[in-house]
Amino acid sequence: RGRRLGRRGGRGRREGRTGPAEIPRGCGGYRLAPLTAPCAAGWRDAVAAAVGALQAGGMVAVPTDTVYGVACLAQDSDAVRSIYSLKGRNGAKPLAICLGDVERLYRYCHVNVPDELLRDLLPGPVTLVLQRSEELNKDLNPFTSLVGVRIPNHSFMRDLARACSGPLALTSANISSQGSTLTVSEFQDLWPQLSLIIDGGPIGDIRSPECRLGSTVVDLSVAGKFSIIRPGCALTPTVEILRQKYGLVPESS
Repeated sequence: RGRRLGRRGGRGRREGRTGPAEIPRGCGGYRLAPLTAPCAAGWRDAVAAAVGALQAGGMVAVPTDTVYGVACLAQDSDAVRSIYSLKGRNGAKPLAICLGDVERLYRYCHVNVPDELLRDLLPGPVTLVLQRSEELNKDLNPFTSLVGVRIPNHSFMRDLARACSGPLALTSANISSQGSTLTVSEFQDLWPQLSLIIDGGPIGDIRSPECRLGSTVVDLSVAGKFSIIRPGCALTPTVEILRQKYGLVPESS
């Protein structure tokens, strides 16, 4: 089917750990859950704990295929406001939504590109910006008719998103304007404000600046064109797919 984006290979990332999924509660009220292997009971326990925390209106730190993130339920307006407060984020800066599968994207977005294009890029380290549908919470990014969509190529994130009835709101686990994080210890200052921290181990090579670039953000809301909003970690293969396979042209053209 042609070239497809996938997980950033090598570079020492680990998606899970072995061992029991103990979820102790810290003095700030948060819980820390180390991930086990995907087939282990501890993995299912971590997914269930994260779903419970999200449904209670909490914020959960999660590993993705790029950097660590913080998630809440996108349809929960109070939780969305909590993420902005947590990060000290400009209220006019949008949050992306996270889903488990391409099929669910059509409920929350108006899509004007081929389904095969979506599947060539997702799941993967790319955020696709599309026209939002009426199904999406009006308090999420109310200043724009667009929304960024992530489907990380990370088994835990996809399992978590599938276990939730609606989309997740997802942003990087750091204070706005500070660097992205590749281990849970790097955003320890945020722990007391979180309900749960899912520790998936280091993501990539923590010494490499390239591993902290985050996802490539591309606007596909204009038919036949694309616009790179953030180069991110997958710029070259993303542009190659859009231009060479699907004939899209840069919006400035």
